[in-house]
Amino acid sequence: MGQVVWEKLKVVVIDDEPHIRRIIYQLLRRLDVSAITEAKDGKSGFMEVVRHRPHIVLCDINMEPVDGMKFLANLRRTSVKEVADTPVIFLTADAQQETVVRATQLQVNGYLVKPVSLNDLKTRISAVITDMTQDLSHTNGPKQ
Repeated sequence: MGQVVWEKLKVVVIDDEPHIRRIIYQLLRRLDVSAITEAKDGKSGFMEVVRHRPHIVLCDINMEPVDGMKFLANLRRTSVKEVADTPVIFLTADAQQETVVRATQLQVNGYLVKPVSLNDLKTRISAVITDMTQDLSHTNGPKQ
């Protein structure tokens, strides 16, 4: 699978701002994604990831009570490998180097600074999904 089959893609969008979730939802629909689940923070987002097993998660960082960093740390620590390996792209207004470094240490798969364009979103999702499918095709398993 070298290309993304947008119509079959399952996405969880985690953001505490309803209008931002709506914008991301609309952008995803323009890409023909129909399986979109929304969550308002990292706690409910984690539950949605476990429930829906999405192909990718788009997540804000600054949320209460569970922020994106805690969400990602919890996700990567979970004992269910399929859940722990779920690709996560942070969509955030926070572009500070220390935030990006921490996200990288937690094994974030991508990072986009808001506001995000349709083209940027499409490009980043395509890159992450392509990387994941290439990782899965290697006999040694996913790269670290």
